Amino acid sequence: MARTHGSPWAVITMSPPPRRPRLIARGDGDSFQIIRSGGEVRKFDDLYARLMAASWRTMIASIIIIYLSVNLFFASLYFSLDNGIENARPHVFSDAFFFSVQTLSTIGYGKMSPVGLLTNILVTIEVITGFTFFALVTGLVFSKFSRPTARVLFSNVAVICPYNGLPHLMLRMANERHNRIVDANVHLVLLRKELTDEGTSMRRFYDLNLLRSRVPILQLSWTLMHPINERSPLYGVDQGTLHKWDAEIIVSLTGIDETFSQTIHARHSYIDEDIRCNASFVDVINRGEHDVIEIDYTHFHDTKPLSTDDNQVTVCRQSVG
Repeated sequence: MARTHGSPWAVITMSPPPRRPRLIARGDGDSFQIIRSGGEVRKFDDLYARLMAASWRTMIASIIIIYLSVNLFFASLYFSLDNGIENARPHVFSDAFFFSVQTLSTIGYGKMSPVGLLTNILVTIEVITGFTFFALVTGLVFSKFSRPTARVLFSNVAVICPYNGLPHLMLRMANERHNRIVDANVHLVLLRKELTDEGTSMRRFYDLNLLRSRVPILQLSWTLMHPINERSPLYGVDQGTLHKWDAEIIVSLTGIDETFSQTIHARHSYIDEDIRCNASFVDVINRGEHDVIEIDYTHFHDTKPLSTDDNQVTVCRQSVG
């Protein structure tokens, strides 16, 4: 960006910089790769939290792997005992495996049964293991299924356009569910890298004040507006500086889901290449017949350039060279 002569705000160039990682992931390859070294490694301490945060596919795959691993472990023990399972075929591992499946699940078809003290001890241990496993899995699946989540749609880009004669950074969001988000609060911050007087590199957060940061009900779309004035951290900052800072604008939403009466969260981020200058969002709210309000999500991310008429305020231009 280069500042226009006589203009109190910055000019943002439209040439996209190279893709770089984001703190708030928006797709494959957008998240930071964080490697923690020097600390004590405890892979299973946060297993429950990891599974709750994982996708359904990952959680189900993990449950299947653990279930098969437990059965393979006990099947190996049963297989090592000669004649430990009645009616099982000698030296056939599949019989020992399916006997373990029946024992762990407490099915007990009655065709195969334990023989001897040692086998009965293993059966007892496996039954206790099965009770514990299925209790944990049931609680995990229920907690994940019943946990309220936000389905908030954020615009892929942010725009800079005039509002009452002053340039504003604007971004748009909408509730994709048919219910309402009550007491919705939004916080907009600028994350940037800077050097201290001692030459130490630090990542700092700066609040970006909004014209309105709270609405009682979020059911339609909501356009967030940050005025770029002398008090704004974005005042006089060009695109090259934003890229040098590794700047990222992070928006976070908290509210109460009307259906579950529980707090939900949503977040999104924008970097310098996501900002469209001298553009505005395409209107997506239309009033149809019988006073029906329609939100057109097909154009939710679309923008249009500002008019070049003499009466149109120009907030920024593409720099040359």
